[in-house]
Amino acid sequence: MDELKKCQANYTTLTPLTFLMRASASYANLTSVIHEGTSFTWSQTYERCRRLASSLRSLNIARNDVISVLAPNIPAMYEMHFAVPMAGGILNTINIRLDAKNIATILGHSEAKVFFVDYEYVPKAKDALRLLMEEKDKNFLQNYSSLPLVIVIDDINSPTGIRLGELEYEEMVQHGNPNYVPEEIHDEWSPIALNYTSGTTSEPKGVVYSHRGAYLSTLSLILGWEMGSEPVYLWTLPMFHCNGWTFTWGVAARGGTNICIRNTLAYDIYRSIELHNVTHMCCAPIVFNIILGAKNSEKRVIKSKVNILTGGAPPPASLVEKIEELGFHVTHAYGLTEATGPALVCEWQKKWDKLPKAEKSMMKARQGVSVLTLTDVDVKNLETMESVARDGKTLGEIVLKGSGIMMGYFKDSEATSKAFRDGWFRTGDVGVIHCDGYLEIKDRSKDVIISGGENISSVEVENVIYRHPMVLEAAVVAMPHPKWGESPCAFVSLKKDNDENIKDDHVSVTEDQLIGYCRKNLPHFMVPKKVVFMKELPKTATGKIQKFGLRVKAKFFVVNENNSNGKNSQVNQNNEQVLALSRL
Repeated sequence: MDELKKCQANYTTLTPLTFLMRASASYANLTSVIHEGTSFTWSQTYERCRRLASSLRSLNIARNDVISVLAPNIPAMYEMHFAVPMAGGILNTINIRLDAKNIATILGHSEAKVFFVDYEYVPKAKDALRLLMEEKDKNFLQNYSSLPLVIVIDDINSPTGIRLGELEYEEMVQHGNPNYVPEEIHDEWSPIALNYTSGTTSEPKGVVYSHRGAYLSTLSLILGWEMGSEPVYLWTLPMFHCNGWTFTWGVAARGGTNICIRNTLAYDIYRSIELHNVTHMCCAPIVFNIILGAKNSEKRVIKSKVNILTGGAPPPASLVEKIEELGFHVTHAYGLTEATGPALVCEWQKKWDKLPKAEKSMMKARQGVSVLTLTDVDVKNLETMESVARDGKTLGEIVLKGSGIMMGYFKDSEATSKAFRDGWFRTGDVGVIHCDGYLEIKDRSKDVIISGGENISSVEVENVIYRHPMVLEAAVVAMPHPKWGESPCAFVSLKKDNDENIKDDHVSVTEDQLIGYCRKNLPHFMVPKKVVFMKELPKTATGKIQKFGLRVKAKFFVVNENNSNGKNSQVNQNNEQVLALSRL
């Protein structure tokens, strides 16, 4: 076999850039992108990306320079997923929900050479650049030679004229060379994207994706989701979040149509589905509440099935059931920024079709089996590194390995070494494996409540609370307990129709009633000892419920064991202040 060698005919570098080249050849005249009154074909998108890449090269962008972008789901954001690596750069999509300080931190840490800013976020970008300059002047950024070159992305449908500097996105596209030959990717292990974690459990870290990892993750997701050719994909998931779970590249691979919307609002979601016959969309479970909470004037009848891939916080089975009644078909996934988005997908088995509706929803709420990119996935006891029993009960940490896992953390070898141990990537998430091999996440490691030696999954308690007809959102964290060490404390927001009832200490569902409801549906040791009603639960920049602040508040609450009727007393000296904080 020695005479068999690699050559250009039988071996090419794996990169998602080939998906766009193929789409421009195979689906040239099919619509690639629609954003309100603007639309492009795949041949036009390919040309626009080459023009932009050409303009970036004229700005002396060198290989592996970081190009940052602060923008919502608009055509420019989509095009940069191809144009930046075509120019040899690394794409850094910044979360638009971050404040100026966090944006400045990302720009400084990544040493971004160019900063694309959507016109809507120019004021925030100005503040971030001012803070970045102040840090540079203090010599905190000694290796950062200069501030990034700023390019404004004006509204493509109705230009505003807003600028931050002289350059504008559409002008760069128009002035670029339509015949530009993209930078050849010689090494598929070279970086294509830099994404920063949301920092829910630690400081945000820069996660680096390779061309190979992005390519393989894209293929595994379109296969695992069974996305056929020419899908119509609605961008309800931010493209800044793990590069849209790789579907920025995946829609091109299937010759589909990207429906871009600036804001994830109920009216825009329903209108887009009806107008464009949407077939696919991705979102966090929080978007389910947006869809379900739509006003009658915003709603439209879903005439054909819309496939939803959901991930993030595990959605309660009751929420899955409600959204499917509207005409959506839910597939549940689990992933992390470090795993290029979804790493597990709840692949449906035909035998489950015969199950009652409630049991189907429970099966759909599981996180499932590994995507094809991964070599292996397991749930392990990290002290012994032994796999836990496949009984759906024994808790362990979810560990992953495979080509879809990040290259590592940018400029942080210590954190990379800590994440990669014993040949696995340690997720920090606690889960179980069922007898059929399907995984189910139970909690983040730090969210597990240890009460009298018993491990309580906050997710299990939340799932029960979510089934109450008046509950919109729920988050359960640990609070001090004089006897058991810790006990569950539930923070709850009610559905919109009942928001007016959250006044003073009077709510239409009382604390005792909700605790009683939990007693009927949970083992007693898992029942929350306190319920705090809030108008809205705090969210992270990616829309996940932020438990860190809730844990801080819960530390002030202590159960009064002498109170036999289930009510709790607050013994902290700052009683009134803490209660006021909990209702903010």
